[in-house]
Amino acid sequence: MVYGLLPGIAVMLILWRIDYRKLRKFALPGLFVALGLMVLVFVPHIGLRLKGATSWLDIMGVSFQPAEFLKLALVLYLAAWLGENRDRVKHVTLGLLPFVLIMGFIAVLLVLQPDLGELGLILIIAGGMYFIAGAPLKQAFGVLLIVPVLVLGFAAVSPLRWKRVTTLLNPTADTRGAGWQLNQSLIAIGAGGFWGVGYGQSTQKFGFLPEPFGDSIFAVLVEELGFVGGAVTIAFFMLLTLMMVRVIRRAPDPFGSLIVSGILIWIMAQAAVNMAAVTGLVPLTGVPMPFVSYGGTSMVSLLAGLGIVLNVAKHA
Repeated sequence: MVYGLLPGIAVMLILWRIDYRKLRKFALPGLFVALGLMVLVFVPHIGLRLKGATSWLDIMGVSFQPAEFLKLALVLYLAAWLGENRDRVKHVTLGLLPFVLIMGFIAVLLVLQPDLGELGLILIIAGGMYFIAGAPLKQAFGVLLIVPVLVLGFAAVSPLRWKRVTTLLNPTADTRGAGWQLNQSLIAIGAGGFWGVGYGQSTQKFGFLPEPFGDSIFAVLVEELGFVGGAVTIAFFMLLTLMMVRVIRRAPDPFGSLIVSGILIWIMAQAAVNMAAVTGLVPLTGVPMPFVSYGGTSMVSLLAGLGIVLNVAKHA
């Protein structure tokens, strides 16, 4: 409430009132600031190592995850860059090569942390925006194909991360080790049945299910509210998708259309990856569920993105 929701709503209201077209001139400086924060995580006594990854900053007692702000900064930059000249994406030297260089630098920073969940998500956001901007199908499919290849490749060089992939193929192979979280998630989801065990009545969240208020919150939600609660949650995301698609279609310029497209891909890809991970469809990534999982940095950045969406809708 104090560190996530309240400041997030404040930023959302501010961005709702500022003409989104004024953000174009801040797109490149904003990306540089976000990348600078990403580099700072490797500075001793500033970067924090949690859950096996150095992906947090602690500045004057305030801790936050810079990758969350990088998503918003990247969406703004790509919208400004791709929206300025839609024809550049059709050229390899003017479009594809600069795009690959930018994303390659970001990928290196995330691999060094390492944070493969955020890497996959950011590559999906960028690849989706590149496709929507009008890239040729060969280029677009090539960019999107790189995402699973890179993530699986980086996972293969780490025994711990590769075990997450093999656990997905055989969840019962190591139920007390690498497969613990997935199996406990499936137990929680199965216990919920159709109507759930009742709000607040989950037993899996008490010492059995890791990160019950973070990565695994969808499993707890389905345990307490059942299939109905899970379906309603998905329905809310679908409703948000339809509303944002309407804004995209009515946006007054390519810059506004690409911003909303990028934020839509960001929210829906993150929600899909989170739900797919706890249900055993993709390896566990540590990606939180938008607007539901605990996390101040994620809440602030997502609400800031929605503030820009509301601003574009106001001009649509």
